[in-house]
Amino acid sequence: MKGKVLVGMSGGVDSSVAALLLQKSGWDVVGCTLRLHLDDPSFPPREGGCCSFQDVQDARRVCYALGIDHFVFNFTELFEQKVIDNFVSEYAVGRTPNPCIRCNRWLKFGAMLRRAEELGCDAIATGHYAKVQQGPDGRWQLYASPYGKDQSYVLYSLTQKQLAHTLLPLAALPKPKVRSIAQEAGLPVAQKPDSQEICFVPDKDYAGFLCRHNGHDSTPGDFVDAKGHVLGRHRGLTHYTVGQRKGLGIAFGQPMYVTRLDTAQNQVVLGPEGSQYSRSLLADDLNWVSIPAPETPLQVQAKIRYQAKPASALASIQPDGTLLLHFAEPQRAVAPGQAVVLYDGDLLLGGGTIVKGIKE
Repeated sequence: MKGKVLVGMSGGVDSSVAALLLQKSGWDVVGCTLRLHLDDPSFPPREGGCCSFQDVQDARRVCYALGIDHFVFNFTELFEQKVIDNFVSEYAVGRTPNPCIRCNRWLKFGAMLRRAEELGCDAIATGHYAKVQQGPDGRWQLYASPYGKDQSYVLYSLTQKQLAHTLLPLAALPKPKVRSIAQEAGLPVAQKPDSQEICFVPDKDYAGFLCRHNGHDSTPGDFVDAKGHVLGRHRGLTHYTVGQRKGLGIAFGQPMYVTRLDTAQNQVVLGPEGSQYSRSLLADDLNWVSIPAPETPLQVQAKIRYQAKPASALASIQPDGTLLLHFAEPQRAVAPGQAVVLYDGDLLLGGGTIVKGIKE
């Protein structure tokens, strides 16, 4: 027996196959599902997702099929503090957060690791598509998965301790193979759809969620151009994000893009084609994963969104500890609040939170 591992079971096919593979390779596997928020009764049950009551039931069925114990941990209060409160406060200041990254750091690889230690487990595991490996200098490193689906971007904030106790058994598997393994093993979630939305916003209506959470919608204001000329009225800042073109609710005679959200003036700044691009960006709240913080400028490939293609850039640490990233080619829709993650090939170097895009 290799040791005891606590597997985070979302009720989906990926984490289910992760548990199966670890069991087959000789680990003593224990399953757990994190209860992160209460289901909103105004929405119908989802076929794919995570964290819902149905997902808990699906995870329990898989654990029963594998003959392993299954725990449910109630982390709703911590999730509210670390994820939802941040989501709400970031939108309030005109930023676009990524709640999955915070959930991974504080819940799935934070609180779950502490529970694993209490249960006498040697490691935790999830169904994320990425690779953890210890480097020759002893530092734990994170790699992107080379097989199509890669989730290393949302893991950039993990600490060395978290990585040292993490197993990611799907690192070398393409998604179709994972479904095939689940099907062959007769797992009840083999054909369950993947989650495509933020778990606590199942209808993808972020503005609607914020309205329900705050008890009121955001205040309408003016659309303006870069010089401050009023172009029309907007519905409230929470309805918009940097780079947005569709859904502005007003015709301008040419494509117009959101270039900035001015919370002080309650204005949405718009610009024509080309104005949504930035040559550089500034980021803070940095976490260096596979390497120590570089002392000299470093050539990297940077992703400014989960689905973005890596872009060549020069990264340099500023005297105040922030990161200045200068791109070889201008990048579209550099949104404050989103994560920028740096790579050297498949090796994830580190990342941070975008403060602002810089045009020139």
